[in-house]
Amino acid sequence: MKNAVSWVLVVFLTISLLNNCLERKTYQEISKKQSFVDQLRQLYSSGDASSWPKPVLDPSKPVFTEIGHLPKVEFPADNPYSEDKSALGRTLFYDPRLSGSSQIACASCHDPELGWTDNKTFSFGHDRQLGSRNAMTILNIAYAQSLFWDGRAESLEEQSRMPIEDQKEMHEHIDIATDKIAKIKGYEILFEKAFGDSRVTKERIAKAISTFERTVVSPPSRFDKFIDGQKDLFTDNEVMGLHLFRTKAQCMNCHNSGYFSNNQFENDGTALLGSKQEDLGRYLVTKDPADAGKFRVPSLREITRTGPWMHNGAFSTLTDILTFYNSGNPEPPKKRSTVHEGITLHSQKSEMLKLLDLTKEEIAQLEAFLGTLSTRTTRPVPPKLPN
Repeated sequence: MKNAVSWVLVVFLTISLLNNCLERKTYQEISKKQSFVDQLRQLYSSGDASSWPKPVLDPSKPVFTEIGHLPKVEFPADNPYSEDKSALGRTLFYDPRLSGSSQIACASCHDPELGWTDNKTFSFGHDRQLGSRNAMTILNIAYAQSLFWDGRAESLEEQSRMPIEDQKEMHEHIDIATDKIAKIKGYEILFEKAFGDSRVTKERIAKAISTFERTVVSPPSRFDKFIDGQKDLFTDNEVMGLHLFRTKAQCMNCHNSGYFSNNQFENDGTALLGSKQEDLGRYLVTKDPADAGKFRVPSLREITRTGPWMHNGAFSTLTDILTFYNSGNPEPPKKRSTVHEGITLHSQKSEMLKLLDLTKEEIAQLEAFLGTLSTRTTRPVPPKLPN
């Protein structure tokens, strides 16, 4: 009996000792992890980006611009900013009379309450026709070096007329749209204030709309305030997400600078060549086979407000996108080639895209960080249209 009691006591003491050791080890691991997060928090919120940990970049991207604040907007020399010109552009942006049906305005697909997009997979246009690509937000569009998913417009002035003339979008000839605006008496004073006289031309319409669009800029986000020293604005998960963004997840390869885009074109494996959903992307502009399936790298600012995401609106949650990238952007073998106008084209997914081995916790931390790039929804009152 005494032996049995002794053995029970020995077992009890052994288990207690093991539990204490495990608890101590767990505490030490948690403490070590917390210490690491605290160090990162101090570095990233220091206001000195040169003290940040070195980013992990693909060897093919030796040059990059560090993430940070949006710079001051620069206006073209031939289209300088003026408050009156911007006000005119804002009015035109909301005016459906630029369209063939007089029912569709620029604001129809770029709603400020919806992140200056429409949150649809594809936008509706003339006669309720569906577009073929997701509508990109115009938030911070002043920092884009080319416009549309395929970069077919090199300036906002060039871009502004394209949706008007697109048969699926606003379905109006730019000259007819210009004549319609010129016949509206109330526009005379607006054009005179903006340009010095009341003459209405398609060039002036483009310049006014472009001037307004360049003023659609995000206010400082939590990310901006955090890196400026407000270190308590980020949770531990957001701090870790920022660090992962710059290191293990290698997001910095494409999403860098204050704009969170390198303004380049990349093939992310979503072109779906050879299927009914195929999109040749940049190739349709350049006719260079190497550009088949390439699309403009979008900005990640305001990312939580501008879904669904990708050129085809294929992803409805950020978790799905991050999981896709974590798995190396798997591209179905049967959807990597197509024949277009007698030319065989192949999708060459970017070599930067590979398995990342992120855990579910790390994916959640990345998503938490991306949320810090968005700001509060604005609900501006639309302008009163001239008669």
